[in-house]
Amino acid sequence: MSVKQEEIVSLYQTVVPVILSGGSGSRLWPVSRQSFPKQFWPLLGDNTLLQETVLRGSHLGLSAPVIVCNEEHRFVVSEQLRRVGVTNARVVLEPFSRNSAPAIAAAAFMVMEENPDAILWIVAADAAIQDEDLLKTALMKAVEAAKAGYIATFGICPTKPETGYGYIKRGKLLDSISNVYSVSQFIEKPNYDRALELFQNQDVYWNSGMFVARARTILRDIQEFEPELYMTVRDSVEKRTIDLDFERLAREDFGKAPNISIDYAVAERTKHAAVVPSQFGWSDIGSWDSLWELTPKDDEGNVALGTVFLDETQNCYVRSDKIVVSVCGVKDLVVVVTEDAVLVSHRDNAQDVKKAVERLAREGYPEALHHNRVYRPWGFYDSLIRGERFHVKRICVNPGHKLSLQKHFHRAEHWVVVAGTALVTRGEEEFVLCENESVYLPLGEIHRLENPGKIPLTLIEVQSGSYLDEDDIIRIEDFYSRA
Repeated sequence: MSVKQEEIVSLYQTVVPVILSGGSGSRLWPVSRQSFPKQFWPLLGDNTLLQETVLRGSHLGLSAPVIVCNEEHRFVVSEQLRRVGVTNARVVLEPFSRNSAPAIAAAAFMVMEENPDAILWIVAADAAIQDEDLLKTALMKAVEAAKAGYIATFGICPTKPETGYGYIKRGKLLDSISNVYSVSQFIEKPNYDRALELFQNQDVYWNSGMFVARARTILRDIQEFEPELYMTVRDSVEKRTIDLDFERLAREDFGKAPNISIDYAVAERTKHAAVVPSQFGWSDIGSWDSLWELTPKDDEGNVALGTVFLDETQNCYVRSDKIVVSVCGVKDLVVVVTEDAVLVSHRDNAQDVKKAVERLAREGYPEALHHNRVYRPWGFYDSLIRGERFHVKRICVNPGHKLSLQKHFHRAEHWVVVAGTALVTRGEEEFVLCENESVYLPLGEIHRLENPGKIPLTLIEVQSGSYLDEDDIIRIEDFYSRA
C-alpha cells in the first residue's frame, strides 16, 4: 500500500457516520407511518433504507456508525442491524423528538469522547444513493473541507424543478480545495415557478441535508449560536445510561433542548459552510413520485408491486401489500393499498399526501400514525378484528424471547397456539402448549408467554372485556426494561 493510500485509509477510519433515524416519512403514507416509518421498509430492494445506509458506510471503510433514533424504534433498529451483520453500531436513544440539531449534538459529544479529531458524516437513514463510487469521490472532497475547518454539505445537481427540496446557491471556489465552494445562500423549498428559476441557474443545487464536519467544529458553532441547546444536550450525554445494547440520553436534560434543525441552528448561520457539487444519484425518497422515478418500470412506464393488474394504464405507481388490485384506463396516478388503508393520488400531487395524513390525525383516525402490525422487542402482533368488548390478534414471538410478566385490570385473554411451542406462566403454574392447544387467562391473572423453541411461535389471542387498549398492561417483570 502506498503512502497516499495509507493516508486515505487512515482518513476514512476517522470518519464516523451519524445516521438520523427519527423521521416519520408521512408523504409515503400509508406504507410509512409514525409507528413504522419509511427507513424500516425495503422500498428499493431486499434491504431496508436504514440497512442500506449503514452498509454504505461499511462499504466505504468508515468507522462504526452512530445511529440516533427514538425509544419506540430501538428494537426495530437493533433487529435490522443484526439481519445484515452489523454488530459495532452505537444506538443512541432520544427520549423526545427534538429535530436534527440536538440529535447531531448528542452524537458529536459522544464521538468526541473517544476521538477528539473525528469527522462526522451526518446523513438521514431514509435517503437513496445510486452511485457509491461518485459518492466516495464527493465524500473525500467534503472530508478535505472538514479538515480545513468547514462544515461541508453535498449540493446535488438538479435534474428537474423540484418543489420538495431546499436548494443551495454556491459562492466562491475555495482556494485550498478544488471543486468545493463557499455557500452563498440556503433557499427554502420553493413553489414551482421559483423551482424552475433555480433549476435554470447553474450555481444552484438541491440541498441533500447531509453534512461533513469535525465533531468539534459542529459543537463550536452550536455553542455559539444555540448555547442552551449545547448545554442541555451536553448534560444529557454526560448523564446517559446504558440500557441493554442502547445508550439512553438523560430524559430531563434532553427534554429542555430547543426543537430546531441543524439547518436553522448552524448551517444557515455559520461562516464556514461549504458545498461539494455532486451527482451520485441522491434522493430523499420524499414522495411516491420520487419512488416511481427510482424504481424499474414496464414498457408503459408503470411500477406494479404486489398482486396488481394493469390495463391501458400509463406512468403509474401501483402497490398492494396483500389484496388484489386492478387499475384500468388511467395514467400518472399513485395507488397504494395496505391492509387497512388506500391512497389514490395524481403523481403531481404526491407532496400533498402529508396534508391528508395530518387531516386523518386531527380527526382521530389511528391509521394516520399506526399500522395493524405492531413491533415489539420479542416479535410483533397483528390486529385482526376489533369489536365491542373483544379484540382478536395474531401474535408472533421470536425464538428465545418472552413477553413481560403482566396482568390486566379490564380484560381476560384466550390463547390458541397455531405454530411452534409456548411456555406459559399462569399464576403459580408453568406449562407448555403445543400446536392446536389453548389456555384461558382470567381477568387479573398474572401471566407470561415465552418461546422456548427454535422456530417462531404463532398464536391467536382473543381479548374480551370492558377496556382493551394497550395501556391496560401492568408489567411486573420485563427483560426489556419497559415501564
